[in-house]
Amino acid sequence: MAGTLANFPVDMSKLQKLTLDPSKPQLTPEQKAALKNNIQVMRDAIVLFTATGAARGVSGHTGGAYDTVPEVAMLLSIFNHSDNYVPVLFDEAGHRVATQYLVSAMEGHIPYEHLLHYREANSKLPGHPELGLTPGVKFSSGRLGHVWPWVNGIALANRDKTVFMLGSDGSQQEGNDAEAARLAVAQNLNVKLIIDDNDVTIAGHPSQYLKGYDLTKTLSGHGLKAVTVQGEDIDELWAGLCQVIAHDGPAAVVCKRKMAPGIADIEGSSHGHDVIPVKSALKYFESRGYSQDAIGNILNNIKPNAVPYLYIGSTKEVGANRVVFGEAVNLVLDKLSKEEAAKKVMVIDSDLEGSTGLKVIHQKHPEVFIPSGIMERGNFSAAAGFGFDKDKFGVFSTFSAFLEMVISEITMARLNFCNVLCHFSHSGVDEMADNTCHFGINSFFADNGLADTQSWLYFPADPAQMVAVIQRVFFDRGLRFVFSTRSKVPWILKEDGSRFYDENYEFIPGKDEVIAEGTDGWVVSYGDMLYRSWDAVLRVRKEGLNVGLINKPTLNLVDEQAIRKVGSSPFVLVVESLNQKTGLGSKFGTWLLERQLTPRYGYMGTNKEGCGGLSEQIPHQGLDPQSIILKIRQLAQ
Repeated sequence: MAGTLANFPVDMSKLQKLTLDPSKPQLTPEQKAALKNNIQVMRDAIVLFTATGAARGVSGHTGGAYDTVPEVAMLLSIFNHSDNYVPVLFDEAGHRVATQYLVSAMEGHIPYEHLLHYREANSKLPGHPELGLTPGVKFSSGRLGHVWPWVNGIALANRDKTVFMLGSDGSQQEGNDAEAARLAVAQNLNVKLIIDDNDVTIAGHPSQYLKGYDLTKTLSGHGLKAVTVQGEDIDELWAGLCQVIAHDGPAAVVCKRKMAPGIADIEGSSHGHDVIPVKSALKYFESRGYSQDAIGNILNNIKPNAVPYLYIGSTKEVGANRVVFGEAVNLVLDKLSKEEAAKKVMVIDSDLEGSTGLKVIHQKHPEVFIPSGIMERGNFSAAAGFGFDKDKFGVFSTFSAFLEMVISEITMARLNFCNVLCHFSHSGVDEMADNTCHFGINSFFADNGLADTQSWLYFPADPAQMVAVIQRVFFDRGLRFVFSTRSKVPWILKEDGSRFYDENYEFIPGKDEVIAEGTDGWVVSYGDMLYRSWDAVLRVRKEGLNVGLINKPTLNLVDEQAIRKVGSSPFVLVVESLNQKTGLGSKFGTWLLERQLTPRYGYMGTNKEGCGGLSEQIPHQGLDPQSIILKIRQLAQ
């Protein structure tokens, strides 16, 4: 059988039961041989099943989980030795979820063959571990760099045991870890960190973009005992692990190694952070002596899963708004001299320039660009501080899910009347294989000022509107938030087939836009849900329901003319991909009632944990056009 129906070709029966006593820092030849065997078998398995993510087009992460196998194998052997340890492989880098899934299979919770469904929709193997979803998974990692403070609590609840946490040089950049280190030292917690220091993150190498960052010095400065070892030297790694276990109090082993050691095509490269390409995986297994028929039979027979649906009211052509943001900023900067741009504008990255559109700014306008690490709070505040001068403008960008991490900093910037343009990409849930912890659905948290202050939340519906928004608001003063999705979006079309946002379009902040007039009721939408809503509206109009559509690109301001227009109709339906509890739909009904407008009212948004996969997330939330049509029919009755 082929693809995911095939038998797991890595012989997991070769794994040897091993017990290691950390009071004995020198491995016997037999122990070393067993460790090397287990490490190789586990690494082969990780390469294989993560490569299925590349084959099915859902991406993933190979290198991080592959890197940490030696320390994982040792920790599992220590757990076999004694119950003096909390037997959980806590990991602050959730993208290394392949480790958790492999151990789940090793412990018999899921069959090895199920690993071949890595990151597939509804497989219960999403891009980050989620407690209660995947059999055998013992914790939810959440977002990068959030686990250590929580593990301190585990240690406080288990004073008589040692607690381990797998770390990374990327996750340790988060400010949470500095706070966690201070508490661990102050309370002398028995927390032991094993940190993969491979000098690779998404944007490149910390040694280049974050000069001065040294894990051993940082941890030692906080008061931890820190031991540096070569992570691929089994004897040195084991001795270092034994040393920190014997230490009374918090301690860390910093494991120096290249990213993805032994995988020719991605070793030492930032590409190793991502999922291994199928061709590279086939090459790896050929070098390992595996049957190419067996491996190829799996990887070459797994294909991306498309959800076929022909949308009406929008183009077949699609564009990436998250990339267009950077291109639009360049159009603004192109009008300035290099000297003027450098004096007036600062763009700061948080290790995501390739994902949030900043890369094109870095390439074309390096004079304004500041590469930085995984430090969202500090980087946002740096952008705000640059924009403290009324004639200077900071630009900050990261994923929408991480907006929740900078709420206090947003307040600080607002209190100081700072000029910051924020781009939060990966909004909503569409194509979010990383699943629930990476949903960017609480965007209205940014509008946390009092009624006598103003922020602006913009969510353009297509690439043309994104360009228009940026050109209009770039040099506005104050806090401006622009949202885009991970997924690409089509261009919105008028009913005559021409593009709605053409060269004559001018964006006006705060103004709602009538896509189509209606008398039987209105749908209000924005962003990635506008083209889906337009499809639904056009289909019910063909059925005889004269439903109108409003695009609300400025999310948090009431357009008095527009709200009275829609509020005077029989019904209003708000459709969005943000959190149903905190999004536009949770507010729009109140705005209607405040104006004594009482149409039948409904709202649709993200309402439950994700299903993994890509295009499957929208219908999983009940936000596909057919679900919108059903809701329209219900309200129209």
